[in-house]
This record gives sequence, C-alpha cells and structure tokens, in this order.
Amino acid sequence: MCSVEGIGKKGGMRIGVIKGGGGGASGGERVEKLKKSSRMKVWIIRATTSVLLWTCIVQLTTLGETWGPRVLKGCPSCFSHQDSSVSAIEDKVPSVPARVIPPKRVYKNNGYLMVSCNGGLNQMRAAICDMVTIARYLNVTLIVPELDKTSFWADPSEFQDIFDVNHFITSLRDEVRILKELPPRLKRRVEMGFVYSMPPISWSDISYYHNQILPLIQKYKVIHLNRTDARLANNGQSLDVQKLRCRVNFNALRFTPQIEELGKRVIKLLRQNGPFIVLHLRYEMDMLAFSGCTQGCNNDEVEELTRMRYAYPWWKEKIINSDLKRKDGLCPLTPEETALILRALDIDKNYQIYIAAGEIYGGDKRMASLAAAYPKLVRKETLLGPSDLGFFQNHSSQMAALDYLVSLESDIFIPTYDGNMAKVVQGHRRYLGFKQTILLDRRLLVDLIDQYNNGSLSWIQFSDAVKETHERRRGQPSKRLVIPDRPKEEDYFYANPEECLQQPDGQLSST
Repeated sequence: MCSVEGIGKKGGMRIGVIKGGGGGASGGERVEKLKKSSRMKVWIIRATTSVLLWTCIVQLTTLGETWGPRVLKGCPSCFSHQDSSVSAIEDKVPSVPARVIPPKRVYKNNGYLMVSCNGGLNQMRAAICDMVTIARYLNVTLIVPELDKTSFWADPSEFQDIFDVNHFITSLRDEVRILKELPPRLKRRVEMGFVYSMPPISWSDISYYHNQILPLIQKYKVIHLNRTDARLANNGQSLDVQKLRCRVNFNALRFTPQIEELGKRVIKLLRQNGPFIVLHLRYEMDMLAFSGCTQGCNNDEVEELTRMRYAYPWWKEKIINSDLKRKDGLCPLTPEETALILRALDIDKNYQIYIAAGEIYGGDKRMASLAAAYPKLVRKETLLGPSDLGFFQNHSSQMAALDYLVSLESDIFIPTYDGNMAKVVQGHRRYLGFKQTILLDRRLLVDLIDQYNNGSLSWIQFSDAVKETHERRRGQPSKRLVIPDRPKEEDYFYANPEECLQQPDGQLSST
C-alpha cells in the first residue's frame, strides 16, 4: 500500500531561531527573508503532499480494477461467459476493454523451457496450452513458443504474427513467467548449439514431466522440447491442470489486433445478410494426399495425390485402401456428399454458407453440386478485397486464424472431418455456451449415402435416418469418452473441456 510519511526533523522543513543582536534594519531584513523562505518551503511541502496523495489514489484505483471483478464474481475473470445479448451489444457499441494485469506469481525458477511447436495452427494452439501448463507446474520459465515453419504449409509466421504476444505474457504472469527470449548468456550457449533437445512422450501425465523432464532442466538449465503435439494426457489430470489449459486457450491466446479486426469485418458482412453456417470443408490437396482418400477423383488425380504422399517422409502411411478407409468413416466427406447431407438435415438453401478451408481440390468443378444446392456459398476471398488479404497471402496459419474467428461466431458450425480445427473450435463453442455444432457420423453417413445412391433408400428414408442419427450430435453437454491406454481413440480434451464448462442441469450425457 501507498503511505505518506510525515515531515519531521530529517526530511522536512527546519525553522531556525534568530538570535538577538545589534542590528535594527539589517535584523528586520533577515527576519523578512526568513519568513519568505518559510512560506516557500510550506508551499513546496503542500505540493509534494498533493502529488503523493494523488499517487495513492491512482494505485488504489488500479488495485480496485484488478481485484474488484474477481471479488465480486468469486472466480477468475477468464472463466466468465458472455451471453449472446451482450455480444450483440458489443458488436454495435465499440468499446476499449480495461487492461487488467494480474500480480506476478513469485516462485523459485528451476530453469528455462524452450518449445518448437509442430503442425497446423490449431494443433499448435493446443500444444501451446499444454506447454504453458507444464512450465507452470515445473516452476520453470517458458520462452515464447516457436511455431512450425517446416511443415507442408511452410508458413514463416512467428508467434507474434498470429497471437498478441504481450497479452499472452502479461495475462499469465500470475501463473508462470514467460520471456520473449532467453537471458543473453544462455541465449549465446543455445546459438552455439549447446542445448539439450528432445521430444517428450506423447499423452504423458504431468507426473512424467516432474519425474523425467524437471531433473534434466535442473541439470542443463535449458531444455528444448522439439515436438509438442498431444504431449499431455486428455484425462487423469488434476482440476487445476485442466483449468489452466482452458485459461490459456480461451483467455491468453488472443489473436493479433489486425487479425481480430479483420475477423470482425467478415462477421459483420455476413450478419448483414442474415444467419450463416460455417462449413469446415476439409477437401484440400494435402488432406487428401495425407489421408489417401480419393473418392470421386479420376485416375490422374489419384496418381497426383499418391506422388504427393510419398514426397513427404513424415507422412508415414503410404499404401492406403481408400474405399476401406471411407467405409470406416476415416475420410473427409466430398463436396458432393456434403451437399446431400446438408439437404437431408433440412438446412435452408437461403442460408449463407461460409467455407472455412484452403483451396478445394478440383476447384469449381468439385464444388458445383454444393453450389447448386446452396447458392449463397461465400469465402473470405469473396467477402474481402485483395488489399485486405494481401498481408495474409502465403501465411496459412494467419488465414486459418481468420476462419477460426468466423467459425466461433457462426449460427451453426459443421466440420466434414474431425481434424484439429474441428476439435478445437468445437470445444471453444461449447465454452461459449454450447453453440450448435453438428458432428457428422461419417461412418454411418457414407453407408446411408451409398444406399440412397443405389436406390435402396428413398429420399424421405435417407433424410429421416440422417436427422435421427444427428439429433444428439449437435454440441450438447456430454461426458468425454475415456479409453484407458488408448488415448488416440478417446475424446480429445480440447474438443470437450468439460472441467471448464458450466453444465446446464440435467443435460449431461455420455458419448
């Protein structure tokens, strides 16, 4: 707290005693000078006191802004939800959010953690949440994560090009210390190649990091984790660990102001024309090559996709039976299949459908049936001008960030494949109040589509079966599916972070 010390013998004004003497006029002048000097010192004291009091008031006001909301709400502000009415008002009335900087957490630093994320934007997003949580529970200092620049997308973006790095650091300062770079001495050592680098074991419990990673950090002072995807288990973690993962995801990882503002523009343009659906149509060339799914492709396209798959050594699966994989529900739906499913779900053809994806393989030819069924197809490239998107060209993660923002705000979100974006957006929409997300059961759908196409099912039978199947697959509250010792097959934490959600009474079900 701020305090104002009284003015005493040591630091304040000292009034001298004038001894009597012989001079009349000269003595009077000296007295007058002393009086003037005394008045000046009193004025200085008053001015100083005023400054100190104003400083106290400013500090108390700042403390009130920082702690007031927490005291009133009884929980950290990062776990508060805004309803749609508040969001609507905020869309109309521009406001500047108050900058709340939490107090620093004081702890003995055990060393420094460097991490290199791998994968696309949303895989890296989840990984960053895990790495922050690991750093906090190891009591180490985290260096701002390095993003993947060597994957298929070859996006050169740095962390600060996508996320608001200052907000990231300051909003988490009450949990973990985060620096933009290593201290100079350690930085020189790393630049000379003297750093212990390793990939942590996938789906590990937090105890693995305490028992295996922390001793290495204490020994080497700096550890570099060169793989970050799915390195922390979905389940079996403490409530504090799970809530910190959510806090990083929903509060600390804010996109840059430039991306946020452009996202708001796209959403405003869509809202001007009524409700809209975001269709995450995973039918880009890299997706098809990686998965080996070639439904509807001609021979030349199949050969092209196969060559691409063999060109990337980190795509380990090379020989793939496309038909078998499709029947197992492991392929993204084609644009033609997607058009059938949307019609079967009775999606109004007058709805705007925003395509959240990269370049669709096969272009307009493959999109023809979907465009015929839903003529109001739009993309960010059709809503914005070249000058708006020029900065984002060849920066796939920044383009994906724009799609992420639009997906969060859509009336309905429909992914045609359960990749990382589908999972992370699904979880974020649950956090925002269980906004409708239609999770397509691809294994059942391809069977129904084949029966309809060969005449075994009428349109009414087909449509009724599709609707019935997805009645309980619309993002409602549900329990996360846990499969011990098979983490890849269980529900992903970030798709359903139930520990962080306000569950409506009586609505929780098992999946």
